[in-house]
Amino acid sequence: MTFACLGLVVTLPICYKEHSFLSWACFVAKTKRVYQCTACGSEQSKWAGQCPDCKAWNTIEEFRLPAGNATRFGNYSGAGEQSVTRLSAVEGEALQRQATGISELDRVLGGGLVPGSVVLIGGDPGIGKSTLILQAVARMTEQYDCLYVTGEESLQQIGLRARRLELVTDRLDCLTETCVERVLSTIARNRPGLVVIDSIQTLYSAEIQSAPGSVSQVRESAAALVRYAKENRCTMIIVGHVTKEGALAGPRVLEHMVDAVLYFESDSGSRYRIVRSFKNRFGTVNEIGVFAMTGTGLKQVSNPSAIFLSGRDEPAAGSIVTVTREGTRPLLLELQALVDDSHLANPRRVALGLEHNRLAMLLAVLHRHGGVSLAGQDVFVNIVGGLRIAETGTDLPVLLAILSSFRDRPLPHHVLAFGEVGLSGEIRPVFNGEERLREAAGHGFTRAIVPAANAPRRTLEKLQVIKVNTLPEALEAAFQ
Repeated sequence: MTFACLGLVVTLPICYKEHSFLSWACFVAKTKRVYQCTACGSEQSKWAGQCPDCKAWNTIEEFRLPAGNATRFGNYSGAGEQSVTRLSAVEGEALQRQATGISELDRVLGGGLVPGSVVLIGGDPGIGKSTLILQAVARMTEQYDCLYVTGEESLQQIGLRARRLELVTDRLDCLTETCVERVLSTIARNRPGLVVIDSIQTLYSAEIQSAPGSVSQVRESAAALVRYAKENRCTMIIVGHVTKEGALAGPRVLEHMVDAVLYFESDSGSRYRIVRSFKNRFGTVNEIGVFAMTGTGLKQVSNPSAIFLSGRDEPAAGSIVTVTREGTRPLLLELQALVDDSHLANPRRVALGLEHNRLAMLLAVLHRHGGVSLAGQDVFVNIVGGLRIAETGTDLPVLLAILSSFRDRPLPHHVLAFGEVGLSGEIRPVFNGEERLREAAGHGFTRAIVPAANAPRRTLEKLQVIKVNTLPEALEAAFQ
């Protein structure tokens, strides 16, 4: 077929099945390029340095899709229509959970695994993701058929780890495979109740022309696994890698596909591991489970408050104990502050475990309503144990610890405090205040400085509760 245009002669190949230009175009176009942001998951028509949706820089990556699978989820034009159902007509089904045999992990999951759910677990390399999952799966084989799919390690390495952890794996099936189509074929043939994928970055789909671990491969492999789990009520645990910034590697849409997202948290060199739920459709978010790494695997910590307290007999300047709320559990932790003369034009403000901007705001409130200026001082605040706190109940203890270090005056022994500090200097209440006080009384504390609205209705034995309404009242009660 020949076309003449502006004096140019163009010869195109003829598709003998259908003599049309569309057939020729389908013959030539074998792939489709899509640009996707790895931070928010949005798709763009072309590459750009900054994502127009989330404003993140250098997060848009290119991946290719087959032209015949441009929608990636099938052609819905010929799909059958589904009937519409009134929500009130849907019968309620009792939520049956599968216990993992590890109470701390069950707490983070909201009571156990839900059949048909997909759980994503992320964390730094070597932090204990595979160890914890292998311990849980080995216990669950007594009641369920489990399949452990590994793409990073060989079966010999899995066996060596199981023997080192002293686990009983007589009924645990393992598979070494990286092709998601073959993995799903094996799962459909064996019909296990629980499947572990370690890890999602090693899987690839034969229909996608990109390397394993790329945006397209991670997204399509996860979508296929989630689709199978929902259709067959198969519980899946997926392991994911994290980036240098600590976020889950791959497109952010991966977190939206799954039902629960768990992260491992730990300081470098610490033997303690904290598993936190950042998303849970069947439980409470921000719930934590505390483990200790030993030679035989991860051991549960039954009393987490003990590891976050120094246990020092004598009080020290700049140290105070507070009670925070992580999920459904009140937790005692020690908060330390250090105030020192600064030799810089701009004094340093360092917050480890707390939000940096909130520390700057609290110092301004301390100056305005407390009459204490730290303009020429370096201020360092740290939470013992490497825990990260996002709630506002630590505002008051942060200011008390800073002032204690600045004056070099230790707070009285067995004293704790909690409360939110407003910009006008008022001490605002926090939720579950009475439960926090009961936790403090159970650990032997005798005095508590709390907002007036959090005062308990009943007098707690051996615990003196000091009610404060403003920041000057709190400072006077702490240093009287």
